[in-house]
Amino acid sequence: MSTPYPFTAIVGQDDLRLGLLLNAVSPAVGGVLVRGEKGTAKSTAVRALAALMPEVDVVSGCRFSCDPVSPDPACPDGPHEAGGGVSRAARTVELPVGASEDRLVGALDIERALAEGVKAFEPGLLADAHRGILYVDEVNLLHDHLVDLLLDAAAMGASYVEREGVSVRHAARFLLVGTMNPEEGELRPQLLDRFGLTVEVAASRETDQRVEVVRRRLAYDDDPAGFAARWADDEGALRERIVAARALLPQVTLGDRALRQIAATCAAFEVDGMRADIVMARTATALAAWAGRTDVLAEDVRQAALLALPHRRRRNPFDAPGLDEDKLDDTLEQNSGEGDGGGDDPDPDGPGGGGQPPQGDGPDTPPQPEAGDGDTPGLPSQGRPAGGEQQPVRAAEPFRTKMLSVPGIGEGAAGRRSRARTEHGRTTGARRPEGLLTKLHLTATVQAAAPHQHARGRTGRGLVVRRDDLRQATREGREGNLVLFVVDGSGSMAARQRMGAVKGAVLSLLLDAYQRRDKVGLITFRGQGAEVALPPTSSVDTAAARLETLPTGGRTPLAAGLLKAHDVLRVERLRDPSRRPLLVVVTDGRATGGPDPVALAARAARLHEAEGTASVVVDCESGVVRLGLAGRLARDLGGTAVTLDELRADSIAGLVRDVQGTQGTKGSDGSNRRAA
Repeated sequence: MSTPYPFTAIVGQDDLRLGLLLNAVSPAVGGVLVRGEKGTAKSTAVRALAALMPEVDVVSGCRFSCDPVSPDPACPDGPHEAGGGVSRAARTVELPVGASEDRLVGALDIERALAEGVKAFEPGLLADAHRGILYVDEVNLLHDHLVDLLLDAAAMGASYVEREGVSVRHAARFLLVGTMNPEEGELRPQLLDRFGLTVEVAASRETDQRVEVVRRRLAYDDDPAGFAARWADDEGALRERIVAARALLPQVTLGDRALRQIAATCAAFEVDGMRADIVMARTATALAAWAGRTDVLAEDVRQAALLALPHRRRRNPFDAPGLDEDKLDDTLEQNSGEGDGGGDDPDPDGPGGGGQPPQGDGPDTPPQPEAGDGDTPGLPSQGRPAGGEQQPVRAAEPFRTKMLSVPGIGEGAAGRRSRARTEHGRTTGARRPEGLLTKLHLTATVQAAAPHQHARGRTGRGLVVRRDDLRQATREGREGNLVLFVVDGSGSMAARQRMGAVKGAVLSLLLDAYQRRDKVGLITFRGQGAEVALPPTSSVDTAAARLETLPTGGRTPLAAGLLKAHDVLRVERLRDPSRRPLLVVVTDGRATGGPDPVALAARAARLHEAEGTASVVVDCESGVVRLGLAGRLARDLGGTAVTLDELRADSIAGLVRDVQGTQGTKGSDGSNRRAA
């Protein structure tokens, strides 16, 4: 076994170390989520924490780590007699992102259960992590079905495994620690809220500190055991401090003043539910015990808020987590008195605090003159640089969009957009298992075994089942797709209110992609060509940030945008052939610049049609007179055209089911449109 990097040898990262240590002192805090860029010692710190955790007493021979003082009466290895037991180190169990459901929760031997009536259960990672640490690296990339199982176990403190009427339950209480790089996508809100604390980490910009990080790391790599020995005394002292803080924790008093400050802070920052209040109370108590005190001070409440509230303040996936520290200090000051005196005064700035920036271009924004397409000579319009480029415009408020899906049945990563054959969903048939049986189709199994009962010498009531009789259930669910946005940023789109509406529509589609667990990419075209503003990624909020800074102006090289999209999709098909793409072109359909730009754009569109790429054109043309250019582009792509108004889920038009094909009804502009 390799020697772990010592916890006390980590340079800087004070919030990270404090968050982990508070959970070691009080596991009831609820775990910690570590967010930060790559190479910032996230995983190193978590793995180093294991060596500092106090030992636990377990029932000898129990695979589920039952406490000998109060063993679990429902333990599959039980029943156990109270008392006795052995001590062992607390476990740190790592959950791989690509783990199967059976690896996480455990597996039943279906063949023995059917043939012998025996509950032969092989424990999973949740059983191994009971009364220890469950560590998920890149937790934001965890598959949805594993997230659901984690949420259930975290909420109930137990894991349930059920297979066709045969069920096993065991205790599963663990300290959940996750690390993630926000650039690769955000967490589902339900799982995000399950982490008690969150910390942001970043590499130091101080030269001396970076030098020390490199020096220590090189010394560790050269001689791990010798390096760890040099830090052994510090590790021992820290371990003793954790034990002392744990012993002091029951004596810490959470007074009315501190409790009022906690409640007022959570109310002032408008966090959802009551979990934040409870986590703050436990964190403040752990901070007091860590400092060797038996009373909770205002400084403990403040530090608890900085650790427990930032990730609960997000109102949509594109909000950066954070906390207004000036507002926090004001709230604590206003509620620093005893009793009812001055503790109930509302925040003078109202809910959510003052000074929030306006969102988008509101109805009172004066209209701006529409910019030309870049081909018309003349003076530049006001607010637009002389080179034909207009400053970025803020997106309008996002809205709920219709669902755009890829036709047919895929086999991509689990998600919530298009139909796919998945491990989870409704049962559609049965097949012989390939490898380990995971989902039994009971009826098909019985039908396969029934004709052979006489030949197998069946005499009793039990069914004689052989492995060849077992049938795997085939299921249909939903997959996530690669949604590639191709956005027109030319002068014809540059009118201020118009571009704000366009960005609002794309932002709405990005929000929909986040909820449906898609990968997204962003291509923009304007001026002389097209560029990949964001390569395909799971970080939808990064795409939203790139969209916000998108400039406009110049000509409309539509063909360049479509050809760039073709190149990106070609590479992505090689990288991830099972993830089907959905091309979303946001444009008014105009094409200018170069020789015969319209014909060139049509040929580029037909490349996508030839490869069967599902596509939709969001028609941004405005005004009374419409040229129908976006509809023509949709026909060349073999896809669907929708206007900005039709994109809204609450519009008169029905829900868009498929965005490609020729069976749909014809729209007024000649494009294929599908409606429920």
